[in-house]
Amino acid sequence: MKNWLRKNLSILLRGLGTLLALGLLIFLISQNDQQEVLNTLKKISLETLVYVFLCIVASRMFITARWYVLLRSGGIHISFKETLSLVFMGLFSNNFLPTTIGGDVVRLAGAIQLGYDNALCLASIAADRVINMVGMSLAAPLGLWQLLGVGAIGQSFALGGFIAKGMDFVKKTFSSFSLWLKKPGALVTALSFAFIHMFFSFSATYLLIVGLGEHLPLWKVIGLSSLAYFVSLVPISINGYGVQELTVTFLLSNIGGISVPTAASTAVIHRLIMMGVSLPGAFTLPGVLAKMNRKDPQTP
Repeated sequence: MKNWLRKNLSILLRGLGTLLALGLLIFLISQNDQQEVLNTLKKISLETLVYVFLCIVASRMFITARWYVLLRSGGIHISFKETLSLVFMGLFSNNFLPTTIGGDVVRLAGAIQLGYDNALCLASIAADRVINMVGMSLAAPLGLWQLLGVGAIGQSFALGGFIAKGMDFVKKTFSSFSLWLKKPGALVTALSFAFIHMFFSFSATYLLIVGLGEHLPLWKVIGLSSLAYFVSLVPISINGYGVQELTVTFLLSNIGGISVPTAASTAVIHRLIMMGVSLPGAFTLPGVLAKMNRKDPQTP
């Protein structure tokens, strides 16, 4: 029993973190009139949901393009179709597998099964994550400016270490750039695709807010959403469930100034559509997981 607890302590703690965050989110919503919450949800149209869905699909396509550029420039002759399949496997894993198997591990395992170099694939995934974080870091000042504008809440949040954690990750994985530093064109292209991915993802949030009957300037949505991204990096819940939605709700309502029902609905609907978009990854993931059980993907 003790051995089992030691082995599964991390995921148990994350599970508790998820339940706690979801409980707090439900508590926030329950403080509002239930009829108000229902009226808020009724405002959103099918047309808005379609636009949000298309924005998130576009976001995922540019995530794929970002990694594709890094893989190709690193000497891995992979097709865009194969890259797309690997990315969606990773997205599906992140959304539906409440385990320690992350999307990056699935991407790596899948790439190795396709016969591509272990070390180069691993380095490209690390570089891909760093570039995404660089893009978010460049957007974060828009959120910090809003936080600092509300006094003590903003200062305590800004000093909470979330941005520092992101920068620490960048420093630790900077060595993965050794190959791509010699290819600045590929880095600039990948970063450009990261910005486009962010634009579509944050636009989806903006469209949901407008569709639910309220308004928040896009630049404010970008800043607050980038901060929520850094909070989601803290490993205190399973796949960020609950924590991300609670953070988005808090930031959009307390800093952005929109109502809690709209903020919470935006966060939850965004998550559900993201999960729906990742479903194609389910078709190829089982084969990858089966082979991962027989061989560690980190092993050449």
